[in-house]
Amino acid sequence: MTGKVVMKAFVTGVAGFIGSHIAQKMLIRGWNVVGLDDLSRTGSSYNLKLLQKQKEFTFIQGDISIIENIGPIFSKYGPFDWIVHQAAQVAVTTSIINPRHDFKVNLLGTFNILECVRQYSPESVFQFASTNKVYGELAEVVVVEKPTRYMYRDISGVSEAWPLDFYSPYGCSKGAADQYVRDYSRIYGLRTQVLRQSCIYGPRQFGVEDQGWVAWFVIASILGLPLSVFGDGKQVRDLLWIEDLTDLYFHLYENVDRHSGSVFNVGGGLQNVLSLIELIALLEKLGVHRSDIQFGPSRQGDQKVFVSDIQKVCGECDWAPTTTPEKGVEIMLKWAMDNQPILVDLLKVRE
Repeated sequence: MTGKVVMKAFVTGVAGFIGSHIAQKMLIRGWNVVGLDDLSRTGSSYNLKLLQKQKEFTFIQGDISIIENIGPIFSKYGPFDWIVHQAAQVAVTTSIINPRHDFKVNLLGTFNILECVRQYSPESVFQFASTNKVYGELAEVVVVEKPTRYMYRDISGVSEAWPLDFYSPYGCSKGAADQYVRDYSRIYGLRTQVLRQSCIYGPRQFGVEDQGWVAWFVIASILGLPLSVFGDGKQVRDLLWIEDLTDLYFHLYENVDRHSGSVFNVGGGLQNVLSLIELIALLEKLGVHRSDIQFGPSRQGDQKVFVSDIQKVCGECDWAPTTTPEKGVEIMLKWAMDNQPILVDLLKVRE
């Protein structure tokens, strides 16, 4: 008799918010998971401890921008059935301050992973977490001002057909990596999938002021930390709950024959939008009141509105967001309240 076939996955950025959720779901479903992370992100040590409770999980600490860190992983543990590339420098503001680091991690790091896939694991399904920032400032799109939010006047959302226009070092590095992933499918036949993600949120997201704004607003409100709003607070994003996102990753893997080489805009769509001041109002409705919010100038590269047109991914993948912002924020709030000691420790809050 032959033994059960064990499926192997490699997840970069495995201790990050999205990477840890994907890896956890893989482990629950019986996968062997090799995870790579440099542990530079706030909360990564906490997420890693949760994953290390599973014996089928192997962790390697390393920097994806150094090719010597990557090849040995493929040689020792590969080939892999499934590779999910989440490791990245994730903040526009950080990319402006240190564009070289942003370039090394986001573009060179992705290139390093792709080359190792091409050489050592060419049959893998390779999924890349891209970003809505590949569409740039969208300055030509007419935006109208409503009482509590900005919205597009003539379109319901940005589709995959929209011209690419990388804006900010972050947009350039992620956008160039996005195009490399697409081209490695065309030129080398790799089974790649690109997910241009909008605002993803959920438990175990240790948001900070310049990235992960929904989580940051929730955490800062619970802990009484200073809360700054850049601009007038009417900036809008479409929100997608983490479990809805991980469901899509699994669907795309399981249907790779239909979706190899595909690029999808992935977000909550027009039905799941929220502005900054609407989030503050929602938190107040849920019992969290703030009177010390500071408003400042808008940040470079910050779109007034981004709403994903998700018709393509919904139609081709038989998928749709299921968790509303109202429900998701309520769950986030409960998670933050239940984990205050952990948040205080991770964020080094003075009591």
